[in-house]
Amino acid sequence: MRKVAVFDIDGTIFRSNLLIELTDALVEEGIFPKSVIKSYSRAAKNWFERKGPFEDYIEAIMETFLKNIKGVKYEEFAKVAKKVAAFHKDRVYVYTRELIKKLKKKNYYLLAISYSPHAVVKEFCQGLGFNKAYGHIFKLDKKGKFAGNGLYLDLKKDRTLDKVFILKRVLEKENLTLRGSIGVGDTESDIGFLKMVEKPICFNPNKKLFQYAKKRGWQIVIERKDMIYYIFKNDDQIYTLN
Repeated sequence: MRKVAVFDIDGTIFRSNLLIELTDALVEEGIFPKSVIKSYSRAAKNWFERKGPFEDYIEAIMETFLKNIKGVKYEEFAKVAKKVAAFHKDRVYVYTRELIKKLKKKNYYLLAISYSPHAVVKEFCQGLGFNKAYGHIFKLDKKGKFAGNGLYLDLKKDRTLDKVFILKRVLEKENLTLRGSIGVGDTESDIGFLKMVEKPICFNPNKKLFQYAKKRGWQIVIERKDMIYYIFKNDDQIYTLN
């Protein structure tokens, strides 16, 4: 049976957040009104100045996106998503980029799961060689416009369950094994699937994931400037690029 490697995308592979970049692009293209910037500018400013958590910023972006996507033509949205993915395709971390290449050569089934919209996630992941990429999919009306309702990944507080469900479904559908499996995530929302895999890797983790990983002896990897640091690594779990 083929081994699986599951990756979070935003902050784990992509050195930003696809939903943030997509929302900003939708404003720039005139699909979302410029006035919506006010709804997340304060949270963004607080995060950039390290006076507020990133969670507040991304939640403000998500709320803005959901309030404004209804009625937008999918065709217009898809064009912007493609532009965003193409523009940012090389804005990735060295560690995860090279890890993907290494696992690809070893014939791992590469699975990506993101809370960003599927259209931009799919475009971004295609160039990286993923076998399957999951993101939010939204209902369309008969005219090809967004109805505003999300599918697949549910926007609820305990979001770890969604990624676990998807991983289990892919394992069964593709006849994959968890033996030798690898998972890479950066926040506590990834704990669910990291607990499932044989070799969990916490890459540039936030505080909650770091504390959880430390207790369980999970491998922690930090990439800063041109350096990659391996912290609190367990000899049985270590997975480097060497």
